[in-house]
Amino acid sequence: MSNSHHHHHNHSTSNVKIAFFLNLVFTLLEIVGGILFNSLAILSDALHDFGDSLSLGLSWYFEKISKKGRTSRFSYGYKRFSLLAAVINSVILIGGGLFVLSQAVERLMSPEHSNAQGMLAFALLGILVNGVAVWRVSKGKKLNEKVVMWHLLEDVIGWVAVLIVSLVMIFWDLHILDPILSIVITLFVLWNAVKYLKKSSSVFLQAVPDEFVLEEFENLVKKLNYVVGVHDVHVWSLDGDNNVFSGHVVIDPKLSFKEMLKVKCDVRKMLKEKGIDHVTLEIEAKGESCGFEEC
Repeated sequence: MSNSHHHHHNHSTSNVKIAFFLNLVFTLLEIVGGILFNSLAILSDALHDFGDSLSLGLSWYFEKISKKGRTSRFSYGYKRFSLLAAVINSVILIGGGLFVLSQAVERLMSPEHSNAQGMLAFALLGILVNGVAVWRVSKGKKLNEKVVMWHLLEDVIGWVAVLIVSLVMIFWDLHILDPILSIVITLFVLWNAVKYLKKSSSVFLQAVPDEFVLEEFENLVKKLNYVVGVHDVHVWSLDGDNNVFSGHVVIDPKLSFKEMLKVKCDVRKMLKEKGIDHVTLEIEAKGESCGFEEC
């Protein structure tokens, strides 16, 4: 593993770790503030943030595990553990969103009166704390970090809504704005959570990465000198960031060893340009069986 790639993994774990501690501390503050200002909205958000803290802690733990190297049991290493965290977090985010929706509908029927000044103060603090966490995690490229970012971005948007509502409620008795905004925000977050769950599940089920087109690659390989054909091509991703390739390239049987190495080198260069980190390439002579029947 290169130093830059190792640094990326350390940076990733550090981002999630900072986001976890910021979210956990703020959740404890929310519980105190909710009781102090008699705000059901803040207490409900505290419950939601507590779920976020659990998922962030899970992400941090899995990110640490994902940095481990290969073992006799996990020959590709532990990178897919990061992907597992992304799937679990997406499910938690969807579950939390559905819970918030149910609460918002109840408040729509019977709006709650709260301490608007206290809500305003907490909204400003919430935007600051969660904004810093989003800024740190948004630099990440891994699916796990992207899902975590949506956890935190949901909180930022939620606190912006609380800020607007609290300002309005200071001057006008329009408490129904709180559940209306909650529904709009939650639907937006759910849409993105489902999108990331779909993407994470696709990677988990070893689908071909979106940026890699099998037919296009096979056609490029066939255009190389001495290449007769290509088949049994498989491309998948370990965690949405590290991609794996295996395939069979059929060559002219008259090729010298040096010419065969040139074909392998050309194919590997193509794959490197397409972001493939791990390559398993089998070279076959034309007419040779690629099965085990003749072994």
